Amino acid sequence: MDKSAKFTLWFSEIGIQDVGMVGGKNASLGEMYSRLKDKGVSVPNGFAITAHAYRHFLKAAGIEQKVQDALSGLNTHDMQNLQERGEKVRAVIKGAELPEDLKAAIIEAYGKLCGRKKEIDVAVRSSATAEDLPDASFAGQQETYLNVRGADALLLACKKCFASLFTDRAISYRQDKNFGHFNVYLSIVVQKMVRSDKASSGIIFTLDTESGFKNLVVVNSSWGLGENVVGGKVVPDEFQVFKPVLAHGKRPIVGRRMGSKDTKIIYSNDPQHPIKSVPTSPKDKAKWSITDEEALKLADWAVIIEDHYTHEAKALAQKEGKTLPHDYVKHMDIEWAKDGKSGELYIVQARPETVMSIKQRRKTENGKEYFLVESYEYRVPVPEIHAKFQKLCEGIAVGRKISSAAANVIESPKDIGKFRKGEILVTRMTDPDWEPMMKIAGGIITEQGGRTCHTAIISRELGIPCIVGTQVATSKVRTGQRITLSCGEGERGMVYDGEVPYDSKKDWIEVPRTRTKIMMNAGIPETAFFQGTLPNDGVGLAREEFIIASHIGMHPMFLLDFEKHKASQDKKIRKIVKEVEKNTKGWDSKVDYFVETLAMGIAKIGAAFWPNDVIVRMSDFKTNEYANLLGGDMYEPHEHNPMIGWRGASRYYDPKFRPAFALECKALKRVRDDMGITNVKAMIPFCRTPDEGRKVVKAMEEEGLKRGVNGFEIYVMAEIPSNCVDAETFADIFDGFSIGSNDLTQLSLGLDRDSELVAHIYNERESTVKRLIKQLIDVGKAKHKKVGICGQAPSDFPEFAEFLVQCGIDSMSLNPDTVVKTRLLVAEKERSLGVH
Repeated sequence: MDKSAKFTLWFSEIGIQDVGMVGGKNASLGEMYSRLKDKGVSVPNGFAITAHAYRHFLKAAGIEQKVQDALSGLNTHDMQNLQERGEKVRAVIKGAELPEDLKAAIIEAYGKLCGRKKEIDVAVRSSATAEDLPDASFAGQQETYLNVRGADALLLACKKCFASLFTDRAISYRQDKNFGHFNVYLSIVVQKMVRSDKASSGIIFTLDTESGFKNLVVVNSSWGLGENVVGGKVVPDEFQVFKPVLAHGKRPIVGRRMGSKDTKIIYSNDPQHPIKSVPTSPKDKAKWSITDEEALKLADWAVIIEDHYTHEAKALAQKEGKTLPHDYVKHMDIEWAKDGKSGELYIVQARPETVMSIKQRRKTENGKEYFLVESYEYRVPVPEIHAKFQKLCEGIAVGRKISSAAANVIESPKDIGKFRKGEILVTRMTDPDWEPMMKIAGGIITEQGGRTCHTAIISRELGIPCIVGTQVATSKVRTGQRITLSCGEGERGMVYDGEVPYDSKKDWIEVPRTRTKIMMNAGIPETAFFQGTLPNDGVGLAREEFIIASHIGMHPMFLLDFEKHKASQDKKIRKIVKEVEKNTKGWDSKVDYFVETLAMGIAKIGAAFWPNDVIVRMSDFKTNEYANLLGGDMYEPHEHNPMIGWRGASRYYDPKFRPAFALECKALKRVRDDMGITNVKAMIPFCRTPDEGRKVVKAMEEEGLKRGVNGFEIYVMAEIPSNCVDAETFADIFDGFSIGSNDLTQLSLGLDRDSELVAHIYNERESTVKRLIKQLIDVGKAKHKKVGICGQAPSDFPEFAEFLVQCGIDSMSLNPDTVVKTRLLVAEKERSLGVH
């Protein structure tokens, strides 16, 4: 029999070419089950109830006209009208009898799936024939039924699935996407349940859904069945895995964040309600729901799936005479589950990612490259905002936009009549039932959910600012209150009382190529993936101290001596010990916590700019800044002028700090050797003499970081006049120079750049400073050593950037907001000088 005339088809009989017969979900499951098994990807077996079966049901039951009549006069913008029409259609379908031949086919297939067992539990999911298209996601529009056991329960679930083609949200979504209600048919997935109720489950994206960064796999995980993660009802654990080195046996987890995982869905003993949501135990909330090894395995599978679908898309395009860009990738949105009985991992769904993958940041026209610059900026500095506006709450930022409007706290999607277009929706969480309200919102704030929850995904698709996982928004914000929802301060989204003044603009700007490398100053891992999408040649200055201060916040020497301090009876020390234990919950070794956290922060920046160089400056805290870290005042001396005191290189070989420097080296070594992110290089700050330089290079070599091994390089900051005056000697010790114009100006002119009394004298454009810089560049050229600059001057002064180009500097490292502007300036200067 022609398979298009069958009521049921096994996964082994179908593939992605069969969407019209079995819908996107079934077609994808069949494709993976048949073609990726040999590559190690595990998919639970199952069968499809076809779209032909759905059409046969409507015709045999004689309900087609009744469905059309029920939808007559539909108005999706009138919620009462939509609800009445939807309820009528669903009642018609649920009240109809499945034809006997269809019943028999379903029961027969179920029996074969059960095998020797009398009954097994299955998942029953919808698979619409128009779902999972590249420009629209029908995911979540229809219903899913889990832990369905027995033939009678299966038949009932199938009928409910057919009816769910006409949920209010599905009707509204089809109308918005201009899909005819009778041009979309429903197929059903019947698949063996994975007992993730006894383990964990989640979702995977094969790109960063915030920035569109393509070299990342994001794995979300939580305890129990996966509906909580998919529906955004929990804040899950998150693992970020760097793609390019994954296949080389490395462990490139560049980011890891533990979620609260407050609830989980498990099996129940009630046949009418076969699953239930229960609170997660405190013990499980404090544990990772999967291991690093499992996260890496899932990421590996995700890349295999992405590669397969990319290959198939290119083959189809070629067959149809179309041309896809050479760097085209079909990014995927994948669901997975772990079986708590067997311990095995499974893929239970895969579909194209439909939001970031269709957004264009770069384009090429007439051989020229253009970059879309979209910016949201406050009109006043951030510290001034923090001083003037009360922060009501904060959460996970989705996107980088800002919105000011009246808030509306809504408890249920049934209350849509209370919501007005343009208001900021504040609620506990959303699911597909909220979409009619979400699409008219000026912004969304939820208490629950992670970066890949339903709220986050839909807000990106709608292009509206969103903050999820605030935990307290509905109690901190009141209806009618004018608030500002800000995703413009990095990973954390802020909600302020009142309207913070901001501007937004969007422009396509031509991105010229320059001989002078235009690099970036970085240090905040949370913004690295977005910054990596800007036109750049790498990172000339990645500051370790940002990671240590923000992500660790504890003095490394205190962590090294932690066991000794733990035994102390001193009240002050015991208080610090308690705080350290709180900050490092889940870590037995506080030293490992420091190394791992620092390594992940560095790795995230390295991954974001791969394969371009990322030059990491080893810690450059001054003594007063180190003293501010938890436990720091026990180790730091008091200096009258920390700016020119015990900082930089002089600390690294000193016995009082050498063990702490070893931890920094271990973190860097882990990034390069274990994670395989070898574009990361090191830079030594405030190195006063060549002898200091030799001591530091020797100390790094003792920790396994040897110059020249696997391409490892060590640069020196040229920020002291001695670095420029004795540049020839320093060039023999290091692989290159990075000019720190801020300190170089301060020390060349003999002033304190933090003092307002002499601020009028501070000027990087003074002839003394420029002579030292030119001298250094000339030596670098003669010695064949790279010379860059990472100070503020070229970002602030166009004429200074022109001076550097004239001197022939190799690279400029700039603040992200000036990268495009300075590249345009440098390109123009190079043209005028005839530089190629």
